Amino acid sequence: MQTCRLIFALLATGIAHAGPPMLERIAVSTDGSGFVEVSSGRAFHPWGVNYGNGGRLMEDYWDKEWDTVAADFRKIAGLGANVVRVHLQFNKFMQSSDRLDAAALEKRGRLVALAEATGLYLDLTGLACYRTADVPEWYDAMDEKARWAAQCVFWRAIAGTCHHSPAIFCYDLMNEPMVPSGPDGKWYSGKLLGSYDFLQSISRDLAGRKRSDLAAAWIDTLSTAIHEKDRQHMITVGMLPWVGGWGHLFGFVPKDVATHVDFLSIHLYPDTAKADEVRTALSECTGHGKPVVIEETFPLSCSVRELEEFLRESRTSACGWLWHYDGFTPQDYDERAKAGRSGRADFLWQAALQSFVKMKPGMMESP
Repeated sequence: MQTCRLIFALLATGIAHAGPPMLERIAVSTDGSGFVEVSSGRAFHPWGVNYGNGGRLMEDYWDKEWDTVAADFRKIAGLGANVVRVHLQFNKFMQSSDRLDAAALEKRGRLVALAEATGLYLDLTGLACYRTADVPEWYDAMDEKARWAAQCVFWRAIAGTCHHSPAIFCYDLMNEPMVPSGPDGKWYSGKLLGSYDFLQSISRDLAGRKRSDLAAAWIDTLSTAIHEKDRQHMITVGMLPWVGGWGHLFGFVPKDVATHVDFLSIHLYPDTAKADEVRTALSECTGHGKPVVIEETFPLSCSVRELEEFLRESRTSACGWLWHYDGFTPQDYDERAKAGRSGRADFLWQAALQSFVKMKPGMMESP
């Protein structure tokens, strides 16, 4: 069966040469400090990227530009990554509250085959509503109970079609969910980064409940739906960090979340002006008996050197790190410069990806 899947993967992605060694399923180590490859017992350190191409949402182009997706995965593997985080848009998969789009599921299946063929693991992050104008009206009109039920339909379907694949690193329930602080909340933050809103609330009304209890109930509800179809692959949730003066503003507190997920995922971007904040935020994730993955990081508000320093320090607390990729390798940026097509952002992207390649060997060693 494994051989058949790999042959299908090679045919589906157009990769003619021999593929990498067969992937093994990844699980939490017995001591809870990190990850292992299940069959061999080898330690596994996630070292990868959040996937994008030209700032676009993947589902906007994977129909007509599948070759772009396949080429990107090969490039990402060539940079030394072993994990790719992909963000699945809710509206592209759900035709109604209880019916999924068959074509989208087929593309997701093709994506899993591509991951197997290129030797990359997938961090499948779901329920994304990044372009809020695309969100179905019926979805936003739902109350909490109905919305959670629709989210369960989504995750049950994804898990049901992924459970067989060793290329699934984890299911990330949602990117940067928020717990409301009271009544009359909104589903989204209303704060755009570019043209996208990356934050989404799990409810619009706290209704007298503790924020930690609501977060736990939501995680458990969606995890139960996944476990109906897949009890092997790990589950996490991409959390925003503790911030100075505000604490855990968004309601997902690592010490409370830890018992409800397989590992903790935190998004940390060092800031030159607030050097201690990111370190304090990471310390909030340690000591809870679960591995810690820095699921998003990049030198957005610091120098590349400062990011490198932080990541090296983080090896005593974290065991995995995911940067960003937007369609170009360092060599691609050289070609863009030679052609006179470089922009200011190109130099940041190139320097960051060069650092990504350079840092990997040291980050794979025990601290």
